[in-house]
Amino acid sequence: MNLRKKIVLAHYYKKIYNKLKTLSQGFRSVNEYFKEMEIVMIRANASKDKEATMTRFFNGLNKDIDNVVKLQHCMKTEDIVHLTVKME
Repeated sequence: MNLRKKIVLAHYYKKIYNKLKTLSQGFRSVNEYFKEMEIVMIRANASKDKEATMTRFFNGLNKDIDNVVKLQHCMKTEDIVHLTVKME
């Protein structure tokens, strides 16, 4: 791989990791936010570790939803997403 490709690839991954780090729900629905998070995780080649995924998901949720969801005792990511969708 030539130097230019290495630099471009490194820049691309840095940009993707930053997007994953700062991703938040904002004005999107919970489903839209979760789908975007999954896409960015795939592009970043991020781990599918359940704890890491749930942490990323909680960190980007709107605070009013996040505060209520954290009181629940859901273990599966799918259950958490389903619960947050209900709360919207």
